[in-house]
Amino acid sequence: MKKIMFISPHVDDETLGCGGTILKHKKNGDEIYWLIITAPSVNQPLGFSKEMVRQREGEIEKVAQLYGFLKTIQLNFPAISLDTINFNELITKIDDAIETIHPQEIYLINRSDIHSDHRITFQAVYACTKNFRKSYIRRILMYETLSETEMSPALIENVFMPNVFTDITDFMEKKLEIMSVYENDVMTDNLPRSLSAIRALAGYRGSRIGVKYAEAFMLIFEKN
Repeated sequence: MKKIMFISPHVDDETLGCGGTILKHKKNGDEIYWLIITAPSVNQPLGFSKEMVRQREGEIEKVAQLYGFLKTIQLNFPAISLDTINFNELITKIDDAIETIHPQEIYLINRSDIHSDHRITFQAVYACTKNFRKSYIRRILMYETLSETEMSPALIENVFMPNVFTDITDFMEKKLEIMSVYENDVMTDNLPRSLSAIRALAGYRGSRIGVKYAEAFMLIFEKN
């Protein structure tokens, strides 16, 4: 049994990027944890309605229950505004959350996604997971997020090149069911976060390893 932490800048990133893998870890008997970096707030510069904030809180509760997370940690930094936050404060709170769990594996957002919250989250998490400070971490993987990873400029430094693939064939329908909880985030067909696009990406990734559906990751740290 391992402790696995899934880190998402915004809720729904975890499901888009590794929903099937979360379910697979749970079935395998691993302890699974969810760290959410941001949350919508009526008080932040862009502002969200009270109704939207309440809806998001209900979605988090439902999704956490469907996955079976042992613990969900919410840092509640303002969504779409991480570039306005003191970076040291962000690192400190992420570090505290990781120290609370002591995960052996971390699934982390892709470093070159087009969304600034994603890039800042990656930088902050990676800054506080150095091996000489957290020797209990054995493995760190980056996941892709539809509408963010593939939308980065087509430059070599932004390329997502997966080298780890997880067969999620048995969990594909459950992943789509959980994604549907985020009813305002699911897009219509032919758009990146549509259920059809999520299924298509999983099918494409599955073809890489000869299975029906898979999720793809970049292994960026592993300690034998």
